[in-house]
Amino acid sequence: MSGAAATGSAAGLMDRIYRHQRHIYDASRKFYLLGRDQLIEGLQPPAGAAILEIGCGTGRNLVKIARRYPACDCYGLDVSAEMLATARSAVARAGLGDRISLAQADATGFDPQLLFGRPGFDRIVISYALSMIPPWQPVVAEALRRLAPGGSLHVVDFGDQSGLPGAFRHLLARWLALFHVAPREDLPMVMRALARAAGAECRVGTPYRGYAVHAVAEMPPG
Repeated sequence: MSGAAATGSAAGLMDRIYRHQRHIYDASRKFYLLGRDQLIEGLQPPAGAAILEIGCGTGRNLVKIARRYPACDCYGLDVSAEMLATARSAVARAGLGDRISLAQADATGFDPQLLFGRPGFDRIVISYALSMIPPWQPVVAEALRRLAPGGSLHVVDFGDQSGLPGAFRHLLARWLALFHVAPREDLPMVMRALARAAGAECRVGTPYRGYAVHAVAEMPPG
């Protein structure tokens, strides 16, 4: 399958899944997409920084980021036109259209200059998106490639739940599978390896008894 065909297939799948769910996504997910707000607090960008969210979905995180860091410009990309429609509405309701720019793109390969008129970003966020993207390792590699010197990649997603009861893990896995979501149990190892290959320092935590993975990869200053 060609790159364009693969992108179209991924976009079509996400649009079918979230065409109706996007209207209740934030209300229904807030109880189990743990660690998103902690990730936002940990960004601590310098004034004037550019912040990108890959897989921005409904725009929930971007609105929070823009409000939390008013001296920064925010950008979001998603492969799903349906999710972007919801994100644009959320940005408009928040009155942040002058500070948040959105674009449709495949996260495994995108041109920030073409999409947003800039070569890279000081902070990149990926929140509970890797577990929905089959070729997720290239997404991490691409994000690292698009960091400015001294920039950092911040990832939160489902962990292996190793510290939680087996029955809970089984039920969660069945529930997530309904939405084509699969926890990446090797995410910590892959993040460390890709960060090392990119010349970045990586630290990984597994909060909530392994329910989530929170990883940060920092590029050296220029």
